[in-house]
Amino acid sequence: MVDYKRKRGRKPKTQAPETLDLQPTTTATATTSSQATEDVTVRRTLRRYSRAKTAEKAPRIEANGGNSAHNLAVDAEVAPVWAVDRVVLAMDAVVKVFCVHTEPNFSLPWQRKRQFSSSSSGFVITGRRVLTNAHSVEHYTQVKLKKRGSDTKYVATVLAIGTECDIAMLTVDDDEFWEGMSPVEFGNLPALQDAVTVVGYPIGGDTISVTSGVVSRLEVLSYVHGSTELLGLQIDAAINSGNSGGPAFNDKGSCVGIAFQSLKHEDAENIGYVIPTPVILHFIQDYEKNGGYTGFPILGVEWQKMENPDLRMLMGMKADQKGVRIRRIDPTVPEFKFLKPSDIILSFDGVDIANDGTVPFRHGERIGFSYLVSQKYTGDMVAVKVLRNSEPNKFDIMLGTHRKLIPVHNKGKPPSYYIIAGFVFTTVSVPYLRSEYGKDYGYDAPVKLLVKLLHELPQSPDEQIVVVSQVLVADVNIGYEDIVNTQVYAFNGQPVKNLKSLASMVESCNDEFLKFDLEYQQIVVLQTKTAKAATLDILATHCIPAAMSDDLRS
Repeated sequence: MVDYKRKRGRKPKTQAPETLDLQPTTTATATTSSQATEDVTVRRTLRRYSRAKTAEKAPRIEANGGNSAHNLAVDAEVAPVWAVDRVVLAMDAVVKVFCVHTEPNFSLPWQRKRQFSSSSSGFVITGRRVLTNAHSVEHYTQVKLKKRGSDTKYVATVLAIGTECDIAMLTVDDDEFWEGMSPVEFGNLPALQDAVTVVGYPIGGDTISVTSGVVSRLEVLSYVHGSTELLGLQIDAAINSGNSGGPAFNDKGSCVGIAFQSLKHEDAENIGYVIPTPVILHFIQDYEKNGGYTGFPILGVEWQKMENPDLRMLMGMKADQKGVRIRRIDPTVPEFKFLKPSDIILSFDGVDIANDGTVPFRHGERIGFSYLVSQKYTGDMVAVKVLRNSEPNKFDIMLGTHRKLIPVHNKGKPPSYYIIAGFVFTTVSVPYLRSEYGKDYGYDAPVKLLVKLLHELPQSPDEQIVVVSQVLVADVNIGYEDIVNTQVYAFNGQPVKNLKSLASMVESCNDEFLKFDLEYQQIVVLQTKTAKAATLDILATHCIPAAMSDDLRS
């Protein structure tokens, strides 16, 4: 379960949306159903739902007037029988995803945790490819797919994993898997109250499951797995563990999204979230354009609303000017060269931005302007118009991806570590904090690390937070045993930029002493020859294969 980031203090009464749990694969139930019986059940479910929607809409149509023939025509458009058949046919493209995960052990970075299995859903698209959720195949060692009505599992290859958008792309080399498989077609972005049908393999059974509902909200929302904000659909259809990666169909049988997370709270019922087609197509086109997933670009600024009239007057804005004020700019992004704090962003790529940071979306709807940024690709050039010293300025800026000082994910890479004289040095990431302090790391982790996680910006592209994770007790480090999760600022007077620079400085050090400057004005001093000589014995005692991770050796 991936948790929301929270500030220290009292726990909020309401919970943030949580990603679906990847449930361990259960054994098959004693009773099974044939696909023919399953189809009948699915058709009955869809038709019952269609009749219910028709009954809901009929009184409203009648109240608006018109003859009975017109009413029947409208009812037929609401829930035609052929629409049910199309959804049933599209369900043949839905597959069950079996994954074996082996997560890294961030507290003991030279090891991996015990492997576990999970099951989720996916669906076939053009080009002999399958889409599912990124969290469904996170830290995978083996992925298998099973077609509807088949008893064979086919080994799949992971082509791309989009952490930010929570989408993964798979393929299967075995030609037998693709026999009789028709890819789903993507539909347009649905409107509010449009009917949706979520199909997948959730817990509670082995056969395919169908839940129906309507689109209840469309906005930029938090993607819990990637800790990003992208366009998302809120629906009232049930989304349970195992539904992850399953498609959401409209009444024409076209895919309008991927189920990926739900809201779990005592005051909320049937609130599920779906990744809409604009985000899905962005992921697919990014892969096809670049030969791999490059991510969603971001405008690396923090901004403030300009709704207060006195604030607008002080910033020199005219009555017809609207926009948002830049508070801070990430020094590592391209726009740092052009934009300045207190600039007022008036428009992005020709679209005017309101004082609350929204832009026009559809009729009667507005949406956060970050949606415009997310529709672009890494490396795209965009025009940003700003107000600086009461004068408008226009800059052409190349968009790039954003790197946080404390990363949310390691994106499949094993954690880095370096060991000298029993001191285990590693880098801080959200998985590391979760490993050390549990899912409530937002309350239990050291305050200084949480401040860096929530508020601090990197000063260079390769900057990392390096800490002494623990001290493996030995005679050489007597007196230092209690140092845990303490940041390293400098080594022998030189600032520590990242873990690789620290390892390089220690390995090449010929001074008599090794001196580490830690936070809270602590220092650690070791004799160089004694420390390096003791390292091999400590590694052997704890069955550690090497003093540093592979990425630090290159």
